[in-house]
Amino acid sequence: MSTTKVSGLAPWEEPGSLAGRIGKGGVLALIVLAVLLPLYTIVLTSLSSAGTVNRVGGLVLVPDGITFDAYRQIFSDSVVSRAVLVSTGVTVVGTAVSLGVSVLGAYALSRPGTLFHRPILFCVLLMFVFFPGLIPTYLMVASLGLKDTYWSLILPSAVSAFNVVVLRAFFMNIPRELLDSARIDGAGEFRILWRIVLPLSKAVTAVIGLLYAVGYWNAWFNAMLYIDDTRMWPLALVLRSYVVDSNPLPTATVGVNGFGHVAPPTLAIKMAIVAIAVLPALVIYPFVQRHFTKGVIIGAIKG
Repeated sequence: MSTTKVSGLAPWEEPGSLAGRIGKGGVLALIVLAVLLPLYTIVLTSLSSAGTVNRVGGLVLVPDGITFDAYRQIFSDSVVSRAVLVSTGVTVVGTAVSLGVSVLGAYALSRPGTLFHRPILFCVLLMFVFFPGLIPTYLMVASLGLKDTYWSLILPSAVSAFNVVVLRAFFMNIPRELLDSARIDGAGEFRILWRIVLPLSKAVTAVIGLLYAVGYWNAWFNAMLYIDDTRMWPLALVLRSYVVDSNPLPTATVGVNGFGHVAPPTLAIKMAIVAIAVLPALVIYPFVQRHFTKGVIIGAIKG
């Protein structure tokens, strides 16, 4: 007569078998390797000398000396350095604007009885199905005089309907009794939002802010449409123009550079630009990683 051990845990909470744990560990190791190997190759190639890159004939996997000539080369001209400043400014300002508008809109839509609550919510949900299109958006930006301005990189994509809905779902889960007690004490809506709602919503706010920041940092299409002055290009458009389309940059010279060294090969310069574009996300993500797991499941179906 066999006996069955009852653990009281759900099937997905019970520890797996040894083979299962080894298999999961192997799969995770492969995923980590698939993520880290390209980053390792990009950084190593950008730090390799012209002789190493020419000898390998492509991306470098085994280090043979480290040199920062590629980074000195691209920052010796104002093209990349100015593009980094433009991307940083657009990302900081754009994230602040997008997050502020999204939080205000989501909080208003989460409070039943607000002015035009249902029509505005219907319009927000309608944006999941219909998009105005490229030509009307371009004509609107041009008619408002936003062409060749940094606002054309921010305002056309300032608010995401999905992010507003996610924030609204989280705000609606905050107990109404807590907000009503604050109103009885004389707090206004903005004070309630700042003192009560936002401190309780750090996880979802951090995740939404990260999504907006990554979107602005990697955005190049709006700049290609609305910015004709190359001095105003963000780093993502410089990256696409030089790395993807192989258009020449003033820094991509051959021979001896201004530092008295042989100019790095084109591939090393390309990989240096890619590394600079990837670095901010790698630096910022660890600070919001602890909020990410909780924030991304907001709005999921609850049992």
